[in-house]
Amino acid sequence: MNAHAMTAEHTASAPTDAAAPAAAPLVQAQGLAKTFDVSPPLLNRLLERKPRLLLRAVDEASFEIERGQTLALVGESGCGKSTVARLLVGLYEPTRGSFHFKGQDAHAAFKGKGGHHLRRSIQMIFQDPYASLNPRWLVEDIIAEPLREHGMLSGKAALKARVGELLQSVGLSPQDMAKYPHQFSGGQRQRISIARALATEPEFLVCDEPTSALDVSVQAQVLNIMKNLQRERGLTYLFISHNLAVVRHVSDHVGVMYLGRIVELAPRHELFSRPRHPYTRMLLDAIPKMHDTGRARTPVQGEVPNPLNPPSGCTFHPRCPHANERCKHERPAMRTLPGHIRVACHAVEEGRV
Repeated sequence: MNAHAMTAEHTASAPTDAAAPAAAPLVQAQGLAKTFDVSPPLLNRLLERKPRLLLRAVDEASFEIERGQTLALVGESGCGKSTVARLLVGLYEPTRGSFHFKGQDAHAAFKGKGGHHLRRSIQMIFQDPYASLNPRWLVEDIIAEPLREHGMLSGKAALKARVGELLQSVGLSPQDMAKYPHQFSGGQRQRISIARALATEPEFLVCDEPTSALDVSVQAQVLNIMKNLQRERGLTYLFISHNLAVVRHVSDHVGVMYLGRIVELAPRHELFSRPRHPYTRMLLDAIPKMHDTGRARTPVQGEVPNPLNPPSGCTFHPRCPHANERCKHERPAMRTLPGHIRVACHAVEEGRV
């Protein structure tokens, strides 16, 4: 056996326990918060003697996403999911907290010289394929815009060839680049949006309800394309949705949001098989099940409180069947349970659920 083979054999049989520590998650958000001032103009407040109004759209959100995996954020409309998405791509600046991408402070980088390079690595797919594409531009120009903006390619022939490749990667034809967005269906437009997001060869895609405006059959096609692209390119996704059936199909981990806070964060199989937080249970109970056709479906109880005047203590307590006096006055902290599960709930902590 030669020296090279011996070295390779020794390396292969070396114990992995002594290996270098595992790499940090690609995406790390810590205590991320965004508050909007929605007060009337100063003169109106003075004349009408009204206080300032602050909307806490995102409140102390913390999560990690490993490279090549998908974290899904779910919750009712207005819970802060889309605000988290905009914080991660730099469209909003956080009021508090931090977001690290590949170990660097992303919001500091967005404002510095490295911001241009960072934006190549983080791209977003928007919710409405009818509003996110410029109706006056040809598809070729829409997809080529990020390539030109980031100086990745120059020359008409090279741009045209690259746009054709991107269209093929999402199941469209290179001939489609000569058309306008209005000549496509909703599902095809969303494929164009995905091709545009892929143009800069990103590592992290923030997907803000990318299938909610599409028919169910078209949703499946778009989701399968996204899963295939993730496998082929090693993409990392933050997937935002209110559709738990979709989330079950695409995610590795799931975060449940309520009034700006993440109340439960768990691996997908754990969350769907054994939900801990009462709000998560309420959402899952509302899903229609094929084998329960004779049983009445449990609706989501109550209404979401006014986010400008949220309840004290645990904000979910007015709707929670397990709430007690502690829930009404003390805000629950996020606690870690076995199995990489995190829950913010007094009832779970005290064993009442």
